[in-house]
Amino acid sequence: MPLRRRWRVACLIETSNAYGRGLLEGIVDFVQEHEAWSIYLPEQGRGAQPPEWLRTWRGDGVIARIENAEVAACVAACDLPAIDVSAARLIPDAPWVETNDEAFADLAFAHLEERGFRSFAFVGDDTFNWSRWRGHAFAQRVHAAGHSFRHIDVRAVSQTGSWDAQQNHLAAWINELPRPTGIWASYDILAQQLLDACRRVDVAVPEEVAVLGTDNDELLCRLSDPPLSSVIPDTRRTGHLAAQLLEARMQGRHVETRVHRVSPLGVHTRQSTDVLAVEDAMVADALRFIREQASGGIGVADVLARTKLSRRVFEARFRRVVGRSPHEELLRVRMARIKTLLIETELSVAQIAECVGYVHVEYLSAQFTREVGVPPSVFRGRHRQAVG
Repeated sequence: MPLRRRWRVACLIETSNAYGRGLLEGIVDFVQEHEAWSIYLPEQGRGAQPPEWLRTWRGDGVIARIENAEVAACVAACDLPAIDVSAARLIPDAPWVETNDEAFADLAFAHLEERGFRSFAFVGDDTFNWSRWRGHAFAQRVHAAGHSFRHIDVRAVSQTGSWDAQQNHLAAWINELPRPTGIWASYDILAQQLLDACRRVDVAVPEEVAVLGTDNDELLCRLSDPPLSSVIPDTRRTGHLAAQLLEARMQGRHVETRVHRVSPLGVHTRQSTDVLAVEDAMVADALRFIREQASGGIGVADVLARTKLSRRVFEARFRRVVGRSPHEELLRVRMARIKTLLIETELSVAQIAECVGYVHVEYLSAQFTREVGVPPSVFRGRHRQAVG
């Protein structure tokens, strides 16, 4: 029998961010499930010029993030089957696979509204179609629910000069927002900038302003302070679908020249939106104090000392707004921190106890088992087994 042909495929997709790497993982998944391809993957950043070798390359197909005229011209000149995984639409007759931006907006709005926010804002970059589409869809959701909405385009902010000038401009915009406000950023780096701007004007995140990113870049989200909540795109499915469409085209089958949209997986909730939006300034301050100091071994008396109220009046007011007592909130924050350390670090339970303010590891283990239902070691084992 004749040997099956190995397709030669160029992937012009950046490896410098989580979204691009996710697309490549999806392509790899497809190739492993089907026939092997010879993949040509140049090292490049987003929006980079096309590699010189592509102009004379004799391959079979291309999957590309076509985000500038040079890449568009080069891919078109190859005269090969191509799938576009960018929203720029610089080759209108190429099938393209993109995010379902309305579904992203649905998730972002629901995530913030269910936390009690009634004031919303969007930070986008109108350089990109997908950012404009997300902002438009988000504004529609907010207005339909009867809430207030504000928007800023960082493309305009970037014209204000130096990095510090840009951040000060963004901080001034944040300072004008009502409290509390839930902000959605069209990608994670913008959300990081927002967090920095909030620090500049001493705006508490998430109590006064909650910040939600997009793309769930694990490294960026965990490096953020506080750790960044983010909408999770289904990048592997997007890459897999792009590879599936390309193989059909390389085999001579018809593929419609239209957009194939992929919905997000959900929201990864981290500290930047882990809050119940409250307008009571005293309760908001207490929540911020608990979030920042819970791992230092504080108790309800320490929280009460920040107010001029009696314990009975303070606890009644706190419970009315939050739905939990101060003690229950302290315990919730500590348990969340313990879970994070169990999942994301190799620290022993004794070391975690020290990090979270427990004098005795036995007390931590007993309290964790009572609240979560399993001992810390079992919780860690189950999570890692599920991930594997």
